[in-house]
Amino acid sequence: MKSLDTSKRLLSLDVLRGITISFMILVNTPGSWTYVYSPLRHAKWHGCTPTDLVFPFFLFIVGISVWFSFKKYETQLSTVTFFKIIKRTAIIFLIGLFLNLYPFFNFSEVRIMGVLQRIALAYGVGAIMCLSLNRRGLLIALFAILLGYWGVMGFGAEDLVSLENNRVRSLDLWLLGEQHIYKGFGIPFDPEGILSAIPSVGTVIIGFFIGQILSVNSAVVSKIRKLIVVGTIMVILGLIWGVWFPINKPIWTSSYVLYTAGIGCGFLAVLIFIIDYKGFRKWTVPFVHFGMNPLFIFVISGLYVKTMSYLIHVNDKVVGEKVSGYKYLFEHIFSPLAGPMNGSLLFALVHILVFWFVCYFLYKRKIFIKI
Repeated sequence: MKSLDTSKRLLSLDVLRGITISFMILVNTPGSWTYVYSPLRHAKWHGCTPTDLVFPFFLFIVGISVWFSFKKYETQLSTVTFFKIIKRTAIIFLIGLFLNLYPFFNFSEVRIMGVLQRIALAYGVGAIMCLSLNRRGLLIALFAILLGYWGVMGFGAEDLVSLENNRVRSLDLWLLGEQHIYKGFGIPFDPEGILSAIPSVGTVIIGFFIGQILSVNSAVVSKIRKLIVVGTIMVILGLIWGVWFPINKPIWTSSYVLYTAGIGCGFLAVLIFIIDYKGFRKWTVPFVHFGMNPLFIFVISGLYVKTMSYLIHVNDKVVGEKVSGYKYLFEHIFSPLAGPMNGSLLFALVHILVFWFVCYFLYKRKIFIKI
């Protein structure tokens, strides 16, 4: 039977990372937020759409990568590995803060938390725990994180998982202040809040365990079966737990951790089956390009959107005033070409292609920017 050679770079993991980053660009770069198909929107509060899988998938991949990247250090915490983790955590967090500040650098109202900040904290705490604890200790820590977070959030008290009254929001308001919190929900509430960073560490730990499964010398079919079994169990547990602690991305509930990690296992199993077992690899090339510089492309795409939205303005003769370059592109090129809804989708797809060219350029020159 075929075995999965984990001594080489795991192609399936790079492809999963590339698919995740390209989908991030898709959902973050519509032509207009007024015209977005429902699967490409986040759930309004409780629930999980395909878009709500993107972020946990990335942290799931981070956990797997922690296992493989620290194997040469025998996956042990040492002075060397500790400072590597702290350095990378600080760099990612500061880049996220810079992205929030750009382009006006208004420190008095800057949002402190964000996607990169969440990645930094989940990676930093998760990696230190994964390298410090043995398998049993790490499993106990995972259960403690998920159950403890449920307890902190109120053990199923429905009012305490509402937008207005959840403890994630309360802590952020107390520590950061209203002026430094995301306002996209209509009230100050940050979906990448401080308290909800704790269960996101659980997503990284689960990914680390999956990395261990993938590194065992066994047949590909055996790995696929394990991923499907583990993934199915987590999805079922997540759905059951969701009855009392609803599946919810903005507050990153414990049920959401299990549910999304379970789907991540299943999706990775499908990729391993297609790529490593069946050998269908040609289609993966663009995603491999994305997967080589994922965080760099995420940052570049964010800077691009903000530059086009806030710094570049074009005279719009139709409305008789200047509009942002972002809005002008959508309303004068993509919307007339395909209509508002499909034009908004086409806008995002074209931008995926544009950023793929950037990835391709870097890949061909063997430029891999580690953030």
